Amino acid sequence: MSDRISLENLLEGIAEPETRQASSRLKSRIYSKLVLAETGSGPLRSLTEVKADGRRLCVFEELVQISPVPEPVKAKNPCRVCHARLLGEYVEGAPIYWPHCPYVLFQNR
Repeated sequence: MSDRISLENLLEGIAEPETRQASSRLKSRIYSKLVLAETGSGPLRSLTEVKADGRRLCVFEELVQISPVPEPVKAKNPCRVCHARLLGEYVEGAPIYWPHCPYVLFQNR
């Protein structure tokens, strides 16, 4: 990940501490674009690898991870087809409650 830019590095120094916090919709859209850019540079790590490294998966990622499908399928981004992404990108304070979903973490609660 040495040549890849993390969200924290991208946003570091852009806003002063006293400025208004970014909206959950903006955070969701930035996250979606960053993950989409990652898929353009090559396959993502499979969900099996991600879980083995100790990261917790959302309920939909967990379903894909335990499914009897090949590992290349598990390296696809299930967030692209998840309703949580759409709600996160288009609804401020969206009613998303899936544990370990990145779009839930962006909601201003």
